[in-house]
Amino acid sequence: MSTDRLRKDWDVDPAEARQIQQNLREKVAIQPLEREVSLVGGTDISYDRGSDRMYGGIVILDIENLQEVARSMAETRVKFPYIPGLLAFREMPALQLAWNRLSVKPDLVITDGHGLAHPRRMGIAAHLGVLLEMPAVGCAKKVLTGEYEEPGRRKGSVSDLVDGDEKIGEVLRSRTDVNPIFVSPGHLINFEDSTRIVMRCLSRYKLPETTRAAHERVNQLRRGEIEPGYLEY
Repeated sequence: MSTDRLRKDWDVDPAEARQIQQNLREKVAIQPLEREVSLVGGTDISYDRGSDRMYGGIVILDIENLQEVARSMAETRVKFPYIPGLLAFREMPALQLAWNRLSVKPDLVITDGHGLAHPRRMGIAAHLGVLLEMPAVGCAKKVLTGEYEEPGRRKGSVSDLVDGDEKIGEVLRSRTDVNPIFVSPGHLINFEDSTRIVMRCLSRYKLPETTRAAHERVNQLRRGEIEPGYLEY
């Protein structure tokens, strides 16, 4: 399946999905950021328990003050089962709808999921970055694959996430004496810049404000407190 077709058609089976990941992996570029980030996007998904409804959102923050400047919310139906390692095929349709509604585009997107730190090196951040042709970072609460030594207990401490001899991410202590988070480049960014940008998006909480803001908004959408669509402040 071509990248162009995938942008329009997510109705694939798991075997085809894995082959798509293998094909897209060849397009992933791990490199230093080409420009500094001014607007940073955060993504998240929420589900209606017991139904096939899925709610996706992209929230854009000013990286200098972490204030929300725009948001785009979308609602759709779940078409792909929950299969570890194939999260993009379940969640990307809603995120793509949200992206298409954005008038203001971020310079970089942080996903609630992995980038390279994935068995096929093709987590949702890599998938999103390649399809949108923009820098993307994975920031996850749990490890999907790889091994690591605990980073130091202080906020900002980092250790490598490795799979054999290959570095696939960094383990970041985002808050002192709190379990770490797992940061990995998705596309058009490297390890150092990925962790640096996530650090800039931290406040007093474990997760970056991009993830927190997106999580809050998609749950408001699911509860009917806000409407689907685009809003700029």
